[in-house]
Amino acid sequence: MVRQVAISAIFAAPLLIACGGSSRGDLIGKTVVATVTAAEIDAMTAGGKLQDLAGPAKSDVTIVQLNYHTAGARAGEMTNASAALLVPTGGAFAGPLPLMVYGRATKLGKAYTSADPSVSETRVLMIFFASQGYPVVATDYLGYALSAYPYAPYIHADSEASAIVDSVRAARQAAASLGLSLSGQLVLAGYSQGGHASMAAQRAMERDFAREFEIVGAAHMAGPYRMSAALLDGVSRPILGVQTFLPFEITAWQKVYGDVYVHGRDVFNAPYDAYVESLFPAADPASLNAQLPQGTPEQARDALFQASFLADLASDESNGAFVAARKQDLLGWSPKAPVLLCGGAADPTSSFIVNAQAAYEDFESRGADVTLLDVDSQIRQRYGAVLAHDPATYWASYHSSLESPFCVQAAKAFFDGLLGERWLGQ
Repeated sequence: MVRQVAISAIFAAPLLIACGGSSRGDLIGKTVVATVTAAEIDAMTAGGKLQDLAGPAKSDVTIVQLNYHTAGARAGEMTNASAALLVPTGGAFAGPLPLMVYGRATKLGKAYTSADPSVSETRVLMIFFASQGYPVVATDYLGYALSAYPYAPYIHADSEASAIVDSVRAARQAAASLGLSLSGQLVLAGYSQGGHASMAAQRAMERDFAREFEIVGAAHMAGPYRMSAALLDGVSRPILGVQTFLPFEITAWQKVYGDVYVHGRDVFNAPYDAYVESLFPAADPASLNAQLPQGTPEQARDALFQASFLADLASDESNGAFVAARKQDLLGWSPKAPVLLCGGAADPTSSFIVNAQAAYEDFESRGADVTLLDVDSQIRQRYGAVLAHDPATYWASYHSSLESPFCVQAAKAFFDGLLGERWLGQ
């Protein structure tokens, strides 16, 4: 029986259960963090915050932190990563249940874990999925939370995919002892960086592990699927957050490949060249603003990056950052399971045209079952007053918080339609 833990003291007395094994996906341990009741979940959505999109919770949710073996970013490396397993508890969902596999958005704090009911993305997963009968596994990726890996290989398709693949294996190992009955069916989703990660995972599962994983459908949301074009677009028309996303990507690729640049000063202006490689993810993410340039996206870009690097990136396909970015592109393959691509046409961080539209056209040309959904009109209808009276807040919040609930709602409806009602016991 799952132990009830007060949300205000979720990390005070964790239950650690040791597990053996050293192959990819084998559990090192699991910690029951908290059980959040359906009433508490409904309180999160009260006042029209999300309940009109998600509906009332149908079960409690038990949050479990998994620690598991996984591959590193380079060939032959083994390390560990952590993940959250969100288990529908005490409701009408006896199972066997399909498992929702989730890739989370960019986080700048090294200690961040999805196994924390106070963080917004985990709350969204509880509201829309776990409390509605979908158990969820959400990896923290390499270099975060419990992972001993020495850095975070940000927007690195292969290690994102391996972390997600192995989180599913770990969740399956943990399921029985948690009273969770899984059907073997998987639905994949991810938002922002997680959209890139979930698409990379779908490609890897269908290409390399087709006998092991049954993917019913995948919903990739607001991700940089065409990373090489997104990189060029992100510097030529600087995106919101250019001073965090781009240096995080470029320095991570340097750590993975070792040949993106020779010296930090070849890419970054002083004083940032002296320390930018060690900034991400940060032990204290609140300190990043003081260590990075501010101002408009154009001002931040020009303060951070060498003008010669930007010119070379824009004109030379052999530029090390462009070559590394191209390795993260996720077009040019044929998804077997149905795919939903969701985003907002006006997203100022992840270009809908550069990413979602391009992926849709590529997959459709290959005969894939793919749907493209633009939720911009829904965002404008709901937040039109914010746009009219405080446009700076509207645009700063568009990608980070306004867009995701509409795409997540669409993903839930997409999965429900693919799975039908039998798995709910109706």
